[in-house]
Amino acid sequence: MMSEVKVFRVSGKIRKPNFKTDFRKEVRALKPEDAVEKVYMLLGSKHRVKRFQLTISKVEEIAPGEIEDNIVKKMTPGADESVQ
Repeated sequence: MMSEVKVFRVSGKIRKPNFKTDFRKEVRALKPEDAVEKVYMLLGSKHRVKRFQLTISKVEEIAPGEIEDNIVKKMTPGADESVQ
C-alpha cells in the first residue's frame, strides 16, 4: 500500500556552546517521526549540530498552500506554483 507523503514544519532551538538560535524547517515525510529524523540529518550535515544540541518544540503537518520553502514547494504536487 502506498503511503501519502506529507509536508511537515519542524520548529525548535539549536544550542551549541557559541551559537544559539531558533529554527524552522519544512520537510517532506510520511509521518512526524520521519520529519524529525530528516531535520536531525539536515542540520547535522549542514551545520554540524549534534542531536543533543537540538530541541524540537513543534512538528506540524502543513497544507501544500502553506509551504514557504521553495524547494519543498516545487517537489509537492498541489503547492501553488504562482507564488514568486
